[in-house]
Amino acid sequence: MLMSGHIAKSKKDAVQYIARQAIFNREQSVAAYELLYRDSHNNAFPIGVSDGQATGRLFFNSLLFIGVERLAAGAPAFINLSDETLLQELPKLLRPQGLVIEIVERSTNLPELVTTVAKLKKLGYRFALDDYDGDERWEALLPLMDYIKIEVLEPVIKTTMMLKKLKRRFPETKIIVERIETMEHYSFIKSAGADYFQGFFFAVPEMLNHGNVEPSKLVVLDLLRCTAKQSLCFKEIQQRIAKDLSLTARVLKLANAKAGEDKIEIRSIAQAVVYLGEDAIRQFVKVLALSELGADKPSELTKLGLARAKFLEQFLLPGGDEMAQQGYLIGLMSVLDAVLDVELSVIVDEFSLDPDLSSALLSYKGLIGGALRLAIEVERNNIQEAELILNAIRPASSIELLFSLALDSRVYADEIYAVVKEKVA
Repeated sequence: MLMSGHIAKSKKDAVQYIARQAIFNREQSVAAYELLYRDSHNNAFPIGVSDGQATGRLFFNSLLFIGVERLAAGAPAFINLSDETLLQELPKLLRPQGLVIEIVERSTNLPELVTTVAKLKKLGYRFALDDYDGDERWEALLPLMDYIKIEVLEPVIKTTMMLKKLKRRFPETKIIVERIETMEHYSFIKSAGADYFQGFFFAVPEMLNHGNVEPSKLVVLDLLRCTAKQSLCFKEIQQRIAKDLSLTARVLKLANAKAGEDKIEIRSIAQAVVYLGEDAIRQFVKVLALSELGADKPSELTKLGLARAKFLEQFLLPGGDEMAQQGYLIGLMSVLDAVLDVELSVIVDEFSLDPDLSSALLSYKGLIGGALRLAIEVERNNIQEAELILNAIRPASSIELLFSLALDSRVYADEIYAVVKEKVA
C-alpha cells in the first residue's frame, strides 16, 4: 500500500503524502522513525498549515488508515501532535505500543497539557518534548517526558552543555539531538552522552505516498452537527458515514484498530459504529473537522461506489435490514481497489471482514456476492449475463427489476453528488 516518492502511481487527488526520518542509536542503527506531515512531493512542511491542521491530516489520512506500525516499518514511531489535539486526548484512538507523542515547541495551555499528559502516561503512552530550548515554562512537563529532543546550536558546545545538564537532572530520560549535519557535531554530541541522533548527517526524511480518497466537507460538517448533540443517535451517524466511501473505509479501519489483537468480524457499518462507541466516534469526527479534509466534490469513482452500494441494498432488502446493510457495505468496498490502488484481498485483510462477506467481495459467493456480480454486469450493460445471474439467485424476479434498481441507484448517487457540490461550492 505504501510507495516511495516518485514511483507512486495514484491519481494526484487520491495521493496522501507523508515523510519519515530515521532516529539512530549510539551504534548508528535505526531505533525509531519520526513521521512528518507533507502535502505534496516537496519534502518540506507546507507553508500556511497550522499545527492543528497538520496533526489532523497526518492522523486521519495516514496514522488511522494505514497504521503506525506499517508507516514506521515496525519500529517505534514519533509523531507530532498539537496541544489542542492532545487536550482532546486524541492519542486514545491509537494503541500506545510503539508510539511516542511529540509535544511541539509552539504548545500553549501548559497547565492543562501537564494534566492530560499525566493521565495518558498512566494508560501507557510515551512522550517526547520537541525542540527543548531551556525555557522555564517547560519545567512542569520535563519530569513527565520519556524523551527530550534538542537541536544542535552554534557553537556546538552550547548543545553539549544543555545535554549534560539534562542528563544530570533526568538520568532516566533519553536525550535525542536533532539537526546533526556534520561528523564533527556527531562526535561532540555522542561524547557528551546523547542517547539518540537525528539529522541530515544520517538520513534526510524519506517520502512515502499512499492512495486515499477524501471525505466530502458536507458529510464532515453534518457529522459534526450530529455529534454536537448531548446523546448520539448511532443510526443517524451510520447513515451519514454510509454516504461517503472514505469515511466507511476509515470507520472500519478504526474499529479494528480499537479491537487490537482481538479481531472482530465486521458485518456492517452500523456494527462498526456501535462497537466504537460515543467517545471514539466524537473524537473521530473532531479529527475530521480539525484537519479540514474534503475535496470540493466527490469523484466519479465514489459515485460509482455509492450507486453500486444502493443497488445491493435495495436488491437484498427482502432478506432483511441486516443483509441490506451488509450489501451496502460490500458495494462501497468493491471500488476501494481502484480508489486506493490496492488489491481487494489486501483491503479485506486490513478490515478483517467477516468470512462470508470476504468471499462475497472477492469471489462473488453467496447471495451478496451474486448481487454484487449482478450490479457489475448491469453497469457494463451485459444484460444477457445479468439475466442468467438473476435467474440463478432470485428466479422469481423479472429483468425489469434490474432496470428499476439501476435507475434508482444512479439517481441516489447523483442526488448526493449534486447536494455536496451545491453546499460546498
